[in-house]
Amino acid sequence: MNITVSNEALQWYKEELEINRGDMVKFFVRYGGCSTVQRGFSLGVAKQQPVLIGAQSEIEGITFYIEDQDLWYFEDNDLVVTFDATKGEPEFSVTK
Repeated sequence: MNITVSNEALQWYKEELEINRGDMVKFFVRYGGCSTVQRGFSLGVAKQQPVLIGAQSEIEGITFYIEDQDLWYFEDNDLVVTFDATKGEPEFSVTK
């Protein structure tokens, strides 16, 4: 599984989460919300240290990751994080 974060989304995370080189950003599954991946679940984001990384991507020295226990949510797909300028926030999608 790959994690791709667009430059625009990266800049948004840098500002909103106050992250810098060396920081870790976790994408995690949470109950509820709206998702096109798994009905009744959605993704959350937190600046925190990992327990057991299942997938990761480093961009400009910042590690974006998903814990091993949350990989089921993606059904062997890749996570793509882009920025929706209209909404002013990151947008998640999955691709094969």
